[in-house]
Amino acid sequence: MRKADEEYDLIKDKDVIGVGISGGKDSSLLLYCLNLYKHLAKNALNKEYTIVPIHIDLNFGEQDFTILQDYFKSEGIHIIYESSKIADILKLNMRKERIDCSLCSTLKKGAVIKTAKEHGCNKVAFAHHADDAIETMMLNVIYGAKLATFDPIMHLSDSDITFIRPFIYTFENDIQKAVKQLEIPIIKSNCPNDGFTKREDVKQLMHQIYHSYPGSKNNFLKALHNKEQINLFDLKNSNYDHE
Repeated sequence: MRKADEEYDLIKDKDVIGVGISGGKDSSLLLYCLNLYKHLAKNALNKEYTIVPIHIDLNFGEQDFTILQDYFKSEGIHIIYESSKIADILKLNMRKERIDCSLCSTLKKGAVIKTAKEHGCNKVAFAHHADDAIETMMLNVIYGAKLATFDPIMHLSDSDITFIRPFIYTFENDIQKAVKQLEIPIIKSNCPNDGFTKREDVKQLMHQIYHSYPGSKNNFLKALHNKEQINLFDLKNSNYDHE
């Protein structure tokens, strides 16, 4: 997290950071680590910030969030809980009898931003990690014919808020180990599409690649910020002699 912060200037002094909490391992650990990082940032980097944890209930069905709230209360952290009608909206906009993941993501981000702004936040932190970044690149190549992934930091001018992703250098297996060690309770997702998405397919594909080529995992991550060695087709500047 410190490497990501220093290399991409994610956190500044006096920031008020909304933290999107789904109840899963990634966002729960991000909240824990951002709270812990406050002490290092103040003492070593001379900057102080405030965190505002936000959980948006999509209302796909009954889900007990109490155990996670109680865990973080014991750490001195209060999670803001907001109910929504996102599930109802998604059910009215089904694609081939399935929830539209893209629309769901857009609605969730919008709901988090709205709540964050109401609580004076200038930034929102999401728990997208290194594996997410690699998988997003592969999804864009396979389905979008482009080499692209999400940015570690991105300002949204229409809502005047900045997204940051402090786990950009953190792999999912390290998150799993940390959550287990810290005994952070995990709330099982009740999304109807959970485990049955194109992203899940790509995740399994990447596991096969990593198994066959163990060194490729770190190389994929390095490739995401290795702009100096990008070499793609460029017809306008090509030396090819057209006949």
